[in-house]
Amino acid sequence: MLQKIYDWIDERIDITPIWRDIADHEVPEHVNPAHHFSAFVYCFGGLTFFVTVIQILSGMFLTMYYVPDIENAWDSVFYLQQEVAHGQIVRGMHHWGASVVIVMLFLHTLRVFFQGAYKKPRELNWIVGVLIFFVMLALGLTGYLLPWDNKAYFATTVTADIAASIPFIGEDLKTLLTGDPNIIGAQTLTRFFAIHVFFLPAALFVLLAAHFIMIRRQGISGPL
Repeated sequence: MLQKIYDWIDERIDITPIWRDIADHEVPEHVNPAHHFSAFVYCFGGLTFFVTVIQILSGMFLTMYYVPDIENAWDSVFYLQQEVAHGQIVRGMHHWGASVVIVMLFLHTLRVFFQGAYKKPRELNWIVGVLIFFVMLALGLTGYLLPWDNKAYFATTVTADIAASIPFIGEDLKTLLTGDPNIIGAQTLTRFFAIHVFFLPAALFVLLAAHFIMIRRQGISGPL
């Protein structure tokens, strides 16, 4: 039955060439850990993407219970952890995954830098990778406020003050993030939630698509 469904779809939109182009793509020998133990460093990019997928899936689950409101935000997180089946595990995955993905992305960036993989013709892909790094940091920053506990509140207060210290645009940037430059409150939580769930993921998907397309076109860089 599944084969018939696939054939029905393939007959109409011809997806087999796309699938074959991905599945039949050969991986260079120098990135195979079975042949070269040092090739393990080439796994950092794939591991980063794997953790990112876990973050997306666990985040989708969390939004089913989270309430982005100062009256109910903390209670919704508490309910998720204490009452929802496996909720504590999923939230733990998302919480610790936020740190793991930054570590893996940092290691991947180091590998690219020290092996000179950012050089011609991959300069544009390096720029895209750096932008992905900044988006990931912003995701961690905006997600930190969402539990709406004391630690998150005061950490966001410090973050807003740092943003305000930027020359020329600081105060406007703080107002954009917090809604009210004098209060970390309901508008701040709503804006951080919207940025965390809609704006930054949209930017991340676009950047990841560009990153993978360039990797596919240019191939994986060779050893230094």
